[in-house]
Amino acid sequence: MELLETLRADARLAEWLRGLASEGDLRVEAVLPDADELPDVLLDLSVPHEDINELVALRDRLGADEGAMTLLARCVARFVRDMGEIGKGWEPPPFPASAGALGRLFHVYVFLAALPYVRAHHRERGVPDEVSRRTLADLGRHMAVHRRRRGTGGLLFPWWIALHFHGELFQLGRLQFQRARLGQRTGGAIAATGAGPGPGDPCLSLHIPDFRGPLSPAACERSLALAREFFAEHYPEERYEIAVCHSWLLDPQLKRYLPADSNIIRFQDRFESAYEETTPDDGVPIGFVFGDPELPVEELPRRNSVERAVVDHLRAGGHWYGGHGWLAL
Repeated sequence: MELLETLRADARLAEWLRGLASEGDLRVEAVLPDADELPDVLLDLSVPHEDINELVALRDRLGADEGAMTLLARCVARFVRDMGEIGKGWEPPPFPASAGALGRLFHVYVFLAALPYVRAHHRERGVPDEVSRRTLADLGRHMAVHRRRRGTGGLLFPWWIALHFHGELFQLGRLQFQRARLGQRTGGAIAATGAGPGPGDPCLSLHIPDFRGPLSPAACERSLALAREFFAEHYPEERYEIAVCHSWLLDPQLKRYLPADSNIIRFQDRFESAYEETTPDDGVPIGFVFGDPELPVEELPRRNSVERAVVDHLRAGGHWYGGHGWLAL
């Protein structure tokens, strides 16, 4: 069965397809690297070696599926139409397992076809090549996460990689910074302090990848310094006075388990609390620390202080919550 037929069998995806088609011809060219060039492109994006042969082999199958190529062109056109604009990127829905290997990897091909457009945006903004390369290489890291959890190539959260390929997020040293706007609760909390910005104003949303070594104070300070310089130079019309962070690493309960001089607690201490989360989300720290949010708590190891903190708290009947903090840049 061809890809489009499979997707149309799902009512939610059928509606999504109709919405894409209703936007008409957006006159954007969607071209994939050919089979000879594709491995080098994938390696530049840090795609795991285990996934390269499958992506190359499926590239010809995709090219022979007229409906799938039409869908690819529509997705790319929608994705790059507002390149660089905050909050106007592409939020693709997950495809069902019945879509097979092509459905599992389809979103990767969308990013590959969109690659020339995001690189052109980076060049237009004067983004250094090394920043562009390290930012877009997060595609490969997230394919590695998919393989670790599912045993196959793919992307668990294509909407996340869409931020990188839409000019909204950049890797700057240890941390990632997303061009964003303050929400009502965080913006209201900041405005109430007299710090200046409020809801709807520009901010940098700070993210903590789990693949770049310790979250040391020196590494964080370097990243913040890089961010101040980077956005002032490359997005001068956007005034960024505030960085925000929404992460379980800001859960104040961690102070019960970790020493005050630990990297995580010193990271927490950089932020003012915006508001307190009341909905538990235990899967996030399990996924971040142990690689899979669905692992049974009773089977989790306790090999270091962070693992012991996460496990002991859950086994004692506690829950973990996302923290919401901000700091002035």
